[in-house]
Amino acid sequence: MFGDCGLGLSGFGRRRCLRDCSEDAEREPVLLVSGIGGSIPNAKQKKNGFSIRVWVRILFSNYEFKKCLWSMYNPKTGYAETLNQDIDIVVPEDDYGLHAIDILDPAWWVKFLHVTDVYHFHDMIDMLIDCGYKKGTTLFGYGYDFRQSNRIDAAMVGLKIKLQTSYKASGGKKVNIISHSMGGLLVRCFMYLHNDIFVKYVNKWICIACPFQGAPGCINDSLLTGLQFVEGFKSFFFVSRWTMHQLLVECPSIYELLPNPLFKWKEQPLIKVWRKDIEDNDSVKLEVYNSTECIDLFRKALRNNELTYHGESFALPFNLSILNWASRTRQILDVAQLPDNVDFYNIYGISYDTPHNVCYGSEASPIDDLSEICHTMPEYSYVDGDGTVPADSAMADGFAAKARIAVKAQHRALLSDKTVLKLLKQWLGVAQYSQQSGHSQTAEVVDAFPELIPV
Repeated sequence: MFGDCGLGLSGFGRRRCLRDCSEDAEREPVLLVSGIGGSIPNAKQKKNGFSIRVWVRILFSNYEFKKCLWSMYNPKTGYAETLNQDIDIVVPEDDYGLHAIDILDPAWWVKFLHVTDVYHFHDMIDMLIDCGYKKGTTLFGYGYDFRQSNRIDAAMVGLKIKLQTSYKASGGKKVNIISHSMGGLLVRCFMYLHNDIFVKYVNKWICIACPFQGAPGCINDSLLTGLQFVEGFKSFFFVSRWTMHQLLVECPSIYELLPNPLFKWKEQPLIKVWRKDIEDNDSVKLEVYNSTECIDLFRKALRNNELTYHGESFALPFNLSILNWASRTRQILDVAQLPDNVDFYNIYGISYDTPHNVCYGSEASPIDDLSEICHTMPEYSYVDGDGTVPADSAMADGFAAKARIAVKAQHRALLSDKTVLKLLKQWLGVAQYSQQSGHSQTAEVVDAFPELIPV
């Protein structure tokens, strides 16, 4: 797909680029770390070991998702545990971990029709291979159960093993991590909890579209009404908004993406509700909740929430046990420090309307009982970002970054954006970066944001 190494070269220039890449036998290993929803989880039968992909799948998506992924949080263990006791949720390790983060529904017909909605790290993997990286020697992937907390033992142990494997397979070279979205929070937790391991094995960390301070509009609404990954006709082939909602209410990772109430937002994220006045039914008032006050709203709106699984009802209110766990995770994220020997780079998206404030009901059609919110479509107000993560959250890493670059692209599309791929090659040291290869395009972004650290 990136036969020209992503540099827009052809003929002799392309051959020279590929020759230079192949001649460089000193590649430092690259580890790709996915974000929320960016890994393939399989449901593995405990009795016979048979596995079936439950995310992402386009055909029978809603049915398999409900049957296998719906979970309840266990406060004793800190894990979201699937309601289906006959299966284990596992992330496949095929292709050195790359299969799970490449094309999220790798069915033959998806590839044949090139359904790019489920193409995740695919273009980046192709680009790295074209530039001389080899799977299992200098190129690895890390997918994980994205329902779980970003600091849960299983995720931390898995990342530790992956770093050690990458280091040894490359002959003792330090690892360059490229993380996307929530994967950046997982790496940040690991950096704090296992600092000695991080220092020993990591050389560079390139972070793409990380919600360092949360993703207010998307996450607030996810807990109240759910999440729709695709719109229009395509939505009929994906997991429904409400099916996704019933999973997310019990997911520690979602609570860890709530907006940081201590962060100095350019615009304070709010939830607004038009309600009938309790004392005067003929009047309407607008209730406004900030990042701290919204907890009370979540509790009231979700107090009657429940799901039915195999004929049995399970209460799914706003989970205060998960909130307490997530609060401790936020403390870790806030104090994590970048080691002196690790270079950090941050790429974040701009120029797309990104949900920030959420409003339910209207002056003409107000909410009566707060539980009605869960079945109400929201109205958003927007800030600049990548369509999912606000720019001020994604750029607020708090580190002494080697570069912090804004790119005009949407959240998932950043993984295949040409400017991003060129930046990766430059920072990884695998291609000459010049005016001819698109430097001027990125320079425009830097010039537009003078607070950015130029390359």
